[in-house]
Amino acid sequence: KNVLWFTSEVKMKLIIIRHAKTYANEKHLYCGSTDIPLCENGVSELLQKKNLYNYPSIQGMNIITSGMLRCEQTLSLLYGDLPHIINKNLKELDFGLFEMHSYEELKNNSQYIEWINGDNEANIAPYGESGNIMKVRVLLSLKEIIATKTDTLIVTHGGVIATIMEYLFPEE
Repeated sequence: KNVLWFTSEVKMKLIIIRHAKTYANEKHLYCGSTDIPLCENGVSELLQKKNLYNYPSIQGMNIITSGMLRCEQTLSLLYGDLPHIINKNLKELDFGLFEMHSYEELKNNSQYIEWINGDNEANIAPYGESGNIMKVRVLLSLKEIIATKTDTLIVTHGGVIATIMEYLFPEE
Protein backbone atom coordinates (compact mmCIF):
# COMPACT_ATOMS: atom_id res chain seq x y z
CA LYS A 1 0.00 0.00 0.00
CA ASN A 2 3.03 2.29 0.06
CA VAL A 3 3.07 2.50 -3.72
CA LEU A 4 -0.25 4.22 -4.34
CA TRP A 5 -3.00 6.04 -2.56
CA PHE A 6 -6.30 7.56 -3.57
CA THR A 7 -8.45 10.27 -2.14
CA SER A 8 -12.12 10.92 -2.64
CA GLU A 9 -11.10 14.06 -4.54
CA VAL A 10 -9.95 12.01 -7.55
CA LYS A 11 -12.95 11.68 -9.87
CA MET A 12 -12.35 9.88 -13.13
CA LYS A 13 -13.63 6.96 -15.15
CA LEU A 14 -11.28 4.01 -15.58
CA ILE A 15 -12.30 1.34 -18.09
CA ILE A 16 -10.13 -1.77 -18.21
CA ILE A 17 -10.52 -4.38 -20.96
CA ARG A 18 -8.66 -7.67 -21.13
CA HIS A 19 -7.35 -8.68 -24.53
CA ALA A 20 -9.30 -11.31 -26.45
CA LYS A 21 -8.33 -14.98 -26.62
CA THR A 22 -4.98 -16.17 -27.99
CA TYR A 23 -3.58 -19.55 -29.02
CA ALA A 24 -1.86 -19.67 -25.62
CA ASN A 25 -5.20 -19.19 -23.85
CA GLU A 26 -6.74 -22.03 -25.86
CA LYS A 27 -3.83 -24.37 -25.11
CA HIS A 28 -3.52 -23.32 -21.43
CA LEU A 29 0.03 -22.07 -21.85
CA TYR A 30 1.80 -19.61 -19.60
CA CYS A 31 2.07 -16.53 -21.78
CA GLY A 32 3.20 -13.20 -20.45
CA SER A 33 6.13 -11.70 -22.30
CA THR A 34 5.66 -13.60 -25.57
CA ASP A 35 4.12 -11.21 -28.09
CA ILE A 36 1.48 -13.30 -29.83
CA PRO A 37 -1.62 -12.32 -31.82
CA LEU A 38 -5.23 -13.11 -31.13
CA CYS A 39 -6.35 -16.49 -32.42
CA GLU A 40 -9.22 -16.90 -34.90
CA ASN A 41 -11.61 -17.88 -32.11
CA GLY A 42 -10.52 -14.86 -30.10
CA VAL A 43 -11.24 -12.49 -32.97
CA SER A 44 -14.58 -14.17 -33.70
CA GLU A 45 -15.69 -14.14 -30.05
CA LEU A 46 -14.66 -10.50 -29.61
CA LEU A 47 -16.59 -9.42 -32.71
CA GLN A 48 -19.65 -11.33 -31.46
CA LYS A 49 -19.40 -9.56 -28.09
CA LYS A 50 -18.98 -6.23 -29.84
CA ASN A 51 -22.26 -6.87 -31.68
CA LEU A 52 -24.08 -8.08 -28.55
CA TYR A 53 -22.95 -5.50 -26.01
CA ASN A 54 -22.62 -1.75 -25.93
CA TYR A 55 -18.98 -1.14 -25.23
CA PRO A 56 -18.57 2.23 -23.52
CA SER A 57 -17.83 5.36 -25.47
CA ILE A 58 -14.19 6.36 -25.13
CA GLN A 59 -14.47 9.77 -26.74
CA GLY A 60 -12.15 12.23 -25.01
CA MET A 61 -10.45 9.52 -22.98
CA ASN A 62 -6.80 8.69 -22.68
CA ILE A 63 -6.30 5.30 -24.32
CA ILE A 64 -3.50 3.05 -23.11
CA THR A 65 -2.37 -0.45 -24.06
CA SER A 66 0.54 -2.60 -22.94
CA GLY A 67 1.82 -2.48 -26.51
CA MET A 68 1.54 -6.25 -26.87
CA LEU A 69 0.06 -7.37 -30.18
CA ARG A 70 -2.94 -9.06 -28.55
CA CYS A 71 -3.88 -5.81 -26.80
CA GLU A 72 -3.31 -3.71 -29.90
CA GLN A 73 -5.56 -6.02 -31.92
CA THR A 74 -8.27 -6.00 -29.25
CA LEU A 75 -8.31 -2.19 -29.16
CA SER A 76 -8.44 -2.02 -32.96
CA LEU A 77 -11.27 -4.56 -33.26
CA LEU A 78 -13.37 -2.79 -30.64
CA TYR A 79 -12.69 0.86 -31.44
CA GLY A 80 -10.71 1.08 -34.69
CA ASP A 81 -7.19 2.34 -35.15
CA LEU A 82 -6.93 5.17 -32.65
CA PRO A 83 -3.95 7.10 -31.42
CA HIS A 84 -3.03 5.78 -28.00
CA ILE A 85 -0.29 5.51 -25.42
CA ILE A 86 1.77 2.36 -25.04
CA ASN A 87 2.75 1.68 -21.45
CA LYS A 88 5.03 -1.35 -21.32
CA ASN A 89 4.69 -1.47 -17.53
CA LEU A 90 1.15 -2.76 -18.10
CA LYS A 91 2.44 -6.01 -19.63
CA GLU A 92 1.59 -9.39 -18.18
CA LEU A 93 3.90 -11.23 -15.77
CA ASP A 94 7.05 -12.56 -17.46
CA PHE A 95 7.00 -16.32 -16.88
CA GLY A 96 10.65 -16.74 -17.96
CA LEU A 97 11.55 -20.35 -18.74
CA PHE A 98 7.92 -21.36 -18.31
CA GLU A 99 6.69 -19.07 -21.13
CA MET A 100 4.61 -20.87 -23.75
CA HIS A 101 4.56 -24.13 -21.79
CA SER A 102 1.62 -25.83 -20.11
CA TYR A 103 1.29 -27.33 -16.66
CA GLU A 104 1.34 -30.78 -18.31
CA GLU A 105 4.68 -29.99 -19.95
CA LEU A 106 6.16 -28.58 -16.76
CA LYS A 107 4.67 -30.68 -13.96
CA ASN A 108 7.82 -32.82 -13.56
CA ASN A 109 10.29 -29.92 -13.90
CA SER A 110 11.95 -29.31 -10.51
CA GLN A 111 12.30 -25.56 -11.11
CA TYR A 112 8.61 -25.33 -11.97
CA ILE A 113 7.57 -27.39 -8.95
CA GLU A 114 9.61 -25.11 -6.67
CA TRP A 115 8.13 -21.99 -8.30
CA ILE A 116 4.49 -23.11 -8.31
CA ASN A 117 4.51 -24.57 -4.78
CA GLY A 118 6.07 -21.58 -3.07
CA ASP A 119 5.01 -18.03 -2.44
CA ASN A 120 3.19 -17.09 -5.66
CA GLU A 121 3.90 -13.38 -5.14
CA ALA A 122 7.56 -13.62 -4.15
CA ASN A 123 8.82 -16.52 -6.26
CA ILE A 124 10.58 -15.52 -9.46
CA ALA A 125 10.24 -17.77 -12.47
CA PRO A 126 13.73 -18.56 -13.81
CA TYR A 127 14.67 -15.69 -16.15
CA GLY A 128 11.27 -14.13 -15.46
CA GLU A 129 9.80 -12.00 -12.72
CA SER A 130 7.82 -12.36 -9.52
CA GLY A 131 4.25 -11.28 -8.91
CA ASN A 132 5.61 -8.65 -6.52
CA ILE A 133 7.82 -7.14 -9.23
CA MET A 134 4.88 -7.03 -11.63
CA LYS A 135 2.65 -5.50 -8.93
CA VAL A 136 5.09 -2.65 -8.27
CA ARG A 137 5.42 -1.73 -11.96
CA VAL A 138 1.66 -1.95 -12.55
CA LEU A 139 0.73 0.11 -9.49
CA LEU A 140 3.35 2.77 -10.25
CA SER A 141 1.82 3.11 -13.71
CA LEU A 142 -1.67 3.21 -12.23
CA LYS A 143 -0.55 6.03 -9.93
CA GLU A 144 0.61 8.01 -12.98
CA ILE A 145 -2.67 7.33 -14.78
CA ILE A 146 -4.76 8.41 -11.79
CA ALA A 147 -2.63 11.55 -11.38
CA THR A 148 -3.82 12.76 -14.80
CA LYS A 149 -7.41 12.83 -13.47
CA THR A 150 -8.44 12.08 -17.05
CA ASP A 151 -10.95 9.36 -17.96
CA THR A 152 -8.92 6.44 -19.26
CA LEU A 153 -9.35 3.19 -21.18
CA ILE A 154 -6.70 0.52 -20.61
CA VAL A 155 -6.45 -2.60 -22.79
CA THR A 156 -4.20 -5.03 -20.99
CA HIS A 157 -3.81 -8.53 -19.53
CA GLY A 158 -5.55 -10.66 -16.91
CA GLY A 159 -2.75 -10.53 -14.35
CA VAL A 160 -2.48 -6.76 -14.66
CA ILE A 161 -6.25 -6.37 -14.25
CA ALA A 162 -6.22 -8.65 -11.19
CA THR A 163 -3.44 -6.54 -9.66
CA ILE A 164 -5.35 -3.30 -10.25
CA MET A 165 -8.64 -4.71 -8.98
CA GLU A 166 -7.01 -6.19 -5.88
CA TYR A 167 -5.52 -2.82 -5.09
CA LEU A 168 -8.61 -0.72 -5.80
CA PHE A 169 -11.05 -3.13 -4.12
CA PRO A 170 -9.10 -4.92 -1.35
CA GLU A 171 -12.25 -5.96 0.50
CA GLU A 172 -13.88 -7.65 -2.51
